[in-house]
Amino acid sequence: MNWLTNYVKPKLQKVLNKRESPDNLWYKCKSCSQMIYQKEFVDNLSVCESCGHHGRIGPDERFDMLFDRHTYEQLAMPNVVADPLKFKDSKKYSDRIKIARGNTGDTDAIKAAFGKINDIETVIAVQNFYFMGGSMGMAVGEGFLAAVDHAIAKKAPLVMFTAAGGARMQEGILSLMQMPRTTVGISMLHEAGLPYIVVLTDPTTGGVTASYAMLGDVQIAEPGALIAFAGPRVIEQNLRETLPEGFQRSEYLLDHGMIDIISHRRDLKGELSKVISMLMDGQFKSAAE
Repeated sequence: MNWLTNYVKPKLQKVLNKRESPDNLWYKCKSCSQMIYQKEFVDNLSVCESCGHHGRIGPDERFDMLFDRHTYEQLAMPNVVADPLKFKDSKKYSDRIKIARGNTGDTDAIKAAFGKINDIETVIAVQNFYFMGGSMGMAVGEGFLAAVDHAIAKKAPLVMFTAAGGARMQEGILSLMQMPRTTVGISMLHEAGLPYIVVLTDPTTGGVTASYAMLGDVQIAEPGALIAFAGPRVIEQNLRETLPEGFQRSEYLLDHGMIDIISHRRDLKGELSKVISMLMDGQFKSAAE
């Protein structure tokens, strides 16, 4: 018995463990809990085939999905002071930034790129929720304005993908100042006669919703996205009332006139090119010119 327990059993376990599936082979849908083969989930644009739930994706996936032939020029994001207030809670803010950079490979929660969507030259900026919840700090504000400047220089529309938990608390008033700064940037686009289109993704909340997320000439949202200033739990605790079903989700906002279009991820490229063409009145640069 000792021979079976001490020698044979460990050997069998070692062999069986090698045959186990890797942790990233399957994806569990956060909406319906359906187990999906990871490769199939990614091939389906990170959308659950069973319930249509749109999973969160990062900037690089957005760029590859939307720009023609996966070809684009990534814009350099301005350098900012990493920890202007020397903030510390349970750990240093500078340490949190280092961890986020290590986990994502990005310098902060925004990326922007220039390319063509169905032959229409376009600047796309994307917030990365995986970088500190996509929170808006000085780097996000500067990145947004860099995208605005490039759009004006290229006479191209700007498409902004929002995904954020709000303003970045570790930067205090400096993060809140990005709200008026980005609003000025949108005014600069309008003065140049260029469209500003917002695609709201899950979640878009806080100071981001209170500024550039809701100032688009056209507001597009992905299905089921949470779009709010304060979250439903906070509102229920303050009002002590049960909120309507689907409150603050894309479909509820569409029904109440807060957004213009809900687009499935597979249809988004076509929707954007149609909207841009309409807003630019056909005066866009194309490969045929």
